[in-house]
Amino acid sequence: MEFTGKRCLVTGAGGFIGSHLVERLVRAGNPVRALVRYCSSGSIGLLRDVPEEIAASVEIVSGDVRDAALMAATTRGVDVVFHLAALIGIPYSYAAAESYVDTNVKGTLNVLQAALCAGASVVHTSTSEVYGTADFVPITEEHPLKAQSPYAASKIAADQLALSFHHSFDLPVTVVRPFNTFGPRQSPRAVIPSIILQMLRGGETLRLGALHPTRDFCFVEDTVAGFLSLAASKEALGEVVNIGTGHEYSIAEVARLIGRCMGRDVAFAQEAHRLRPEKSEVERLLAGVDKARRLAGWQARYAGPENFLLALRKTIEWFSQRLELPMYAEDFRL
Repeated sequence: MEFTGKRCLVTGAGGFIGSHLVERLVRAGNPVRALVRYCSSGSIGLLRDVPEEIAASVEIVSGDVRDAALMAATTRGVDVVFHLAALIGIPYSYAAAESYVDTNVKGTLNVLQAALCAGASVVHTSTSEVYGTADFVPITEEHPLKAQSPYAASKIAADQLALSFHHSFDLPVTVVRPFNTFGPRQSPRAVIPSIILQMLRGGETLRLGALHPTRDFCFVEDTVAGFLSLAASKEALGEVVNIGTGHEYSIAEVARLIGRCMGRDVAFAQEAHRLRPEKSEVERLLAGVDKARRLAGWQARYAGPENFLLALRKTIEWFSQRLELPMYAEDFRL
């Protein structure tokens, strides 16, 4: 479905998916206002990696979704809010759960109230982590919600808030539930960049956490295409929709595939600080994707073994050209 000519606000625009979404929206002919989290250095996050001709057309606002007045002002005059701003690091949520509630729950409330006043629709970003370890696969949108981390709990609460505004106030809301997105610009703390960077640095043994959990890895180009397709779909309003590939790989399998792409043998060393608490580990995530196809005509292009390898090669190539950037520096704790 085509999505063009809409005045868009992207919260979390300086993040991994957010920066790719901003770029895609501009290329599709949409005026974009990008909210990035304020910091004293003036950083615009990963928007710095967006091509200059794209960045020049984006209205960048520094702020924080926790500020209700700022969100009300920033949302005026927009047609669609793509709400991606969130604290996402699962390990930090064990140590600082309150900050996840403040940003992910209260911040979402501010976004919803601002959109309601502005007459804008909302595409709200969820996460596959809300499902917990799969009771059945593929995981459809009807799967029970199980918070196995404070992060997941905060996202369940945010999702339900978004849906409540649709039911209570007729706010046009679509909840997009991406599975494990990967690709260029991703944080080196994420598993696929971590593996790639360790190999590029010549590491003989990969330092990882649990190797057996499986994930549905979705290339960022597909994830962003899913956002736009669902934003254009009236049938998706009031719905929760998975974005994934319908394929799963264990962490060990992914590491071996990356090794295959790079012509490297793979050995593993498990590090305790990378392991989640025993009852918090999500063992299996595999997306059911029929609903996205039915409501929005969307399906992942980079699905299946050969296409997954193609996406991995694109990601490897991107990181290999940026080894000297500070965020990918050799002494970064991978």
